[in-house]
Amino acid sequence: MPESYDFVIVGAGSAGCVLANRLSASGKYSVCVLEAGGTDWRFFVQVPIGYGKTYYQRAVNWMFHSEEEPGLNGRASYWPRGKVLGGSSSINAMVYIRGHRQDYDDWAAAGNPGWSYEDVLPYFKKSEGNAQGDERFHGRDGELRIDDQRQQMHPLIEYFKRAGAALGLDISEDFNGAQQSGIGAYQSTVHRGRRMSTSRAFLRPAMRRPNLSVITRAHSTQVVFEGKRAVGVQYSRRGKRHTVTAKREVILSAGAINSPQLLLLSGVGPEQQLQAMGIEPVQHSPAVGQHLKDHLGVELLFKSRIKTLNDRLYPWWGKALAGLQYFSTGRGPLSLSLNQGGGFVRSEPSLKQPNLQLYFSPLSYTRAPVKTRPLMNPDPFSAFMLGISNCRPKSTGSVSLRSADPLADPVIVANYFSAPEDITELMQGMRYLRELANTAALREVIVDEFVPGSEVQSDEQIIKYIRDTAWTVFHPCCSCRMGPDPEHNVVDARLRVHGLQNIRVADASIFPDIVSGNTNAACIMVGEKAADMILQDAQR
Repeated sequence: MPESYDFVIVGAGSAGCVLANRLSASGKYSVCVLEAGGTDWRFFVQVPIGYGKTYYQRAVNWMFHSEEEPGLNGRASYWPRGKVLGGSSSINAMVYIRGHRQDYDDWAAAGNPGWSYEDVLPYFKKSEGNAQGDERFHGRDGELRIDDQRQQMHPLIEYFKRAGAALGLDISEDFNGAQQSGIGAYQSTVHRGRRMSTSRAFLRPAMRRPNLSVITRAHSTQVVFEGKRAVGVQYSRRGKRHTVTAKREVILSAGAINSPQLLLLSGVGPEQQLQAMGIEPVQHSPAVGQHLKDHLGVELLFKSRIKTLNDRLYPWWGKALAGLQYFSTGRGPLSLSLNQGGGFVRSEPSLKQPNLQLYFSPLSYTRAPVKTRPLMNPDPFSAFMLGISNCRPKSTGSVSLRSADPLADPVIVANYFSAPEDITELMQGMRYLRELANTAALREVIVDEFVPGSEVQSDEQIIKYIRDTAWTVFHPCCSCRMGPDPEHNVVDARLRVHGLQNIRVADASIFPDIVSGNTNAACIMVGEKAADMILQDAQR
């Protein structure tokens, strides 16, 4: 007989861990979490700078690739996604950014009541344990601890902020507060020198409860339906097939790639696509896997007169000293995210909200092939990185099945730059980075720009550089989009899959549109709000 639970959650990622905690908290309901990956008790997961290793480590990473992208001059884009307890919150860059308040007001205006900024702010605050910032915008007692690491950051960040101020930017102490625009240091999901993943914050404490079961190495292969009602999930573990039944609901929190893939494998999606794969349709849902969005970034590298983290982390003895400092004090470069600073700016003064995100990192990589192996050795000279990405890209792609084999990777088509305004924004962004670099503050420390180099100047040269080198910022979303029209959306405002019963989706795939900034905080908020709605409906 299959095991039976009230709720079955597919995916112990950024939203799934929150759901597991909240749904099991009262002890009233039994909860099962199916996670395709394994434990997060791994050195390179727990140590913040370790994401340079997990970036290309199959033990904790799905290591997806897009198809060859015309907009990237035929390059495929490498998409790391977490396959481990904590999901992508266990392998990401730990930047805590919620997005712009207008993002969520636009969600609500698209026909999703309850998702405006004022509606979702309490859920952001509920998760957060943050001593920084205005209490109107921040929680103090939540499980997701965010430490103030500004005193540990590299001295170059002060030059970066002064450069922004010279261009008229406000120095921001809080991108998640009253306004997003400005330049400053990023807040990170790091606590006491260790990564604060959602596994550490939410799942691990809840795993002590007898009503919560977490099954790792469980690759979900199909949602089981009786008619239009979801009744369980099939999964593969160590070569054997298993089934768990859900007395109340199945909740997909497998992420923007795996959630639409699992729906398609289960017969929920465009009928023609399903039939072509030999899959019997359960529900014609043409939007499954459609409307995929992602942030795309480009970077400039500068040699520096001031020593950077390259000087500390390139030589073997530097790595050893950094390791000794970390193990003895919990501090130092291993305890920090490499994205120490950034900001949000407008490429045109007339824009209502920032359309470009800045990144500052006090080190550089050029020797590692672009996004194809662990980033463990920075350049052997003093250098730093300035980067840019567009906040609200217009280009949309898709996730579809490669075959009916549930263990095969899906087909990911990002369609980067299919909307021409996206590449125009990045070109404007590159010119803005050069304006920053040309301020007195940064001229003081810059020797020269060595990537792409001063010879790349014309619009045509810059666009070619962008197409040749632009990289995903690892924020896929919108592939099971939320909205009222079943022809163009997958879930309703309560995250229930249109046309079906007892099944919801709760992860980045439900975003009606991409948020302006890093997506992890928004995923955690979705988990919080989804849990609240599920418990409300269960009580009815």
